[in-house]
Amino acid sequence: QVQLVESGGGLVQAGGSLRLSCAASGSISSINAMGWYRQAPGKQRELVAHLTSGGTTNYADSVKGRFTISRDNAKNTVYLQMNSLKPEDTAVYYCAALGVYRSGNYNPRNYWGQGTQVTVSS
Repeated sequence: QVQLVESGGGLVQAGGSLRLSCAASGSISSINAMGWYRQAPGKQRELVAHLTSGGTTNYADSVKGRFTISRDNAKNTVYLQMNSLKPEDTAVYYCAALGVYRSGNYNPRNYWGQGTQVTVSS
């Protein structure tokens, strides 16, 4: 089974920074893309940032210029550097591994982390 373990969430004041990490493990052959999504109370889960194995990035308009996604393909780990945080960034942040090929398996699947809380105080 593939597992995604997230870390780095917490409480920070507006204008501060946090760095989220997510490591995928479990006989993984390759991962097409990794990304971060978030869900605030009463709202739908939304894309924050997405990074393909080839290096293509995609960011939500609300985080462009403030958040940076990066990835260590060798470690199957994705990072999200969040700067200039705002109270509206408060949410549970979920890591996603999309198009995961496991060793000996040719059917890709998507996997999600358990979520990590990010709270930004004003």
